Amino acid sequence: MRKDIYQHFRKEEIGFIDEVLTDIYKVKQEYCPILTHFLDPRQQYIVETLVASENDVKVAFSGGYIESERKRALIYPEYYTVQDDDFELAVLQIKYPQKFAQLHHRHVLGTLVNSGLERFVLGDIITDGTTWQFVVEKQLASYYINQVQQIGKVKVRIELSNQAIIKPVVEYEEAFITANSMRLDTLIANVYNISRQRTKELINAKVVTLNWMTIDKLDYEVAEHDIISVRGFGRIAVKEVLGKTKKDKFKILVAVLNKKAR
Repeated sequence: MRKDIYQHFRKEEIGFIDEVLTDIYKVKQEYCPILTHFLDPRQQYIVETLVASENDVKVAFSGGYIESERKRALIYPEYYTVQDDDFELAVLQIKYPQKFAQLHHRHVLGTLVNSGLERFVLGDIITDGTTWQFVVEKQLASYYINQVQQIGKVKVRIELSNQAIIKPVVEYEEAFITANSMRLDTLIANVYNISRQRTKELINAKVVTLNWMTIDKLDYEVAEHDIISVRGFGRIAVKEVLGKTKKDKFKILVAVLNKKAR
């Protein structure tokens, strides 16, 4: 592995990079696959980039369904044949009185994240507007089944799903934007067509996250495959930086998630 690999990533990503490099080394030495926890899109990109520099190691991802956002990575020797069961996923369904109550994404996520387990054991939370499912690491399914009995003010029951993963209601719209820089405040202002002052207020109020971590720096540099979430507005997926315009502005492809879909 080239020593200059770190220069392509953020300083705060070095710890994760070292973990992945260690996994790659183990796969090469022990000739057996290694399965990660759930990764966000940025982490998936990092894993894919690091594995791509190795000739005899490959990687596959799965989050339970094709369009999943959070996925587990299987790093494996090139001779290995990947099976669906290798990803050790379980799909759980939330049973609740649908005629008398509603669930909301923020309440479901808050309950699951605060149930006593780390965020990285939890995949996507999926809804079609009525039915709710979520994906977890298989060995921890029983924990959620036994521990989660209420979401918000709604009494619930968690069960292993006996049906196919539902098709989630997701309304991402792709858009091309131009921006003077890749600063967090600049991109938010451009995507939502709000003032830099309003963006500053949102960031200072700690309602902005990047890859599920609260960011309070206006000038934080955003990169490809980052996910920005702004409470009350929605979510921005930074798909690709397409170069610069003649006026030296960044050309960026983003996907914007309609707030109402969540």
